[in-house]
Amino acid sequence: MRGAFRIATLRGIPIRVHYSFLLVLPFLAFLFGQAFRGAALAADVPPEALRGHPMLWGLGLAVALFLSVLVHELAHSLYALRKGGEVSDITLLMIGGVSRITRMPDGPRHEALMALAGPVTSLVLGGLFLATYVLLEGARSFNLRFAFFYLGSLNIFLGLFNLLPAFPMDGGRILRAVLTGRLGRVRATQTAGLIGKGFALLFGMLGLFGGNFILVIIAFFVFMGAEAESREVLMQSLLNRVPVRELMVPRTAAVEAEDSLEQVATRMQAERRRALPVLEGGRVVGLVTLATVRQVPASQRAQVRAREAALPVPELTPDATAWEALRQMGQRRLPQLPVVQDGLLVGTVTQEDIMRGMQLRELEDTHRHGPWGLGPGQRESPT
Repeated sequence: MRGAFRIATLRGIPIRVHYSFLLVLPFLAFLFGQAFRGAALAADVPPEALRGHPMLWGLGLAVALFLSVLVHELAHSLYALRKGGEVSDITLLMIGGVSRITRMPDGPRHEALMALAGPVTSLVLGGLFLATYVLLEGARSFNLRFAFFYLGSLNIFLGLFNLLPAFPMDGGRILRAVLTGRLGRVRATQTAGLIGKGFALLFGMLGLFGGNFILVIIAFFVFMGAEAESREVLMQSLLNRVPVRELMVPRTAAVEAEDSLEQVATRMQAERRRALPVLEGGRVVGLVTLATVRQVPASQRAQVRAREAALPVPELTPDATAWEALRQMGQRRLPQLPVVQDGLLVGTVTQEDIMRGMQLRELEDTHRHGPWGLGPGQRESPT
């Protein structure tokens, strides 16, 4: 995700913070600071007994909210990993967190449980914090009591809010998983997406009329997320039926592992290519990209071998699906992939090749069967 930087890695999952998070943090701190007195009274704590400026408390609570979101997202990711899924990263945004799960666990049941893991974790955390607040009732530490009350309330709210059936939030994903068995994944996503858009419009109206800027932003992201997810699932359904051999370009232009980056740059300019496979002993050992070449100063390219600059690539065969190729390119941020058979280079496939093939297949399916590529009486097999 562009505009994000890594702050940590947990269980092999990169944790990133988007710049929008840094922009919204002072605003949230201000809002929490403004609500400081009311929150203290709700916690049955005298506001004047609390140490520290309300704005400092607001900043601390804003950071605590995003830490709670991080734990919530980790619950999703760890369940996905445990059930055979793949997680690219977790990113904290201005509206919360996003776990990029590049391979979902098999079956709607595991998808539902994975979606449920986040809200359940938040509710359990909230219950523990509030229980600690109750246990501290006789203590004189007003600061601790207030902190535990607020943390508990935030996590309870986070858990319950995410259980709303507003796709692509957790409740919407659970709804989609429940509907998949009857409607198939594409139509279940369409239905859950429409409900999510309905909630987004409701959030937007409440935010506009109530003067809640944050709710308006949430409404926008929920609406756009529902649209993007629906489109992605339709694209996945189409591309899973298309083998790479139908989309690849049978070109075998490549560079040798011992070629210098200066030679590689010359080939790229002459042949108008953004990437070239690297061969050693006739076998593909990686991919050198235009971006990689540009990172090396022109004066040093003659001393750097293509093997040293080559990026690792998965072994993509002509029988692999176009969706797998697109997923690998997106996950590795590569403009193309070499296609190999019996260890030998037989062609390349780019994102443009796949998108062009998808548009043509979508046009063909729409012409034959209607907007969802399913003929009369047909039902998509649940996945």
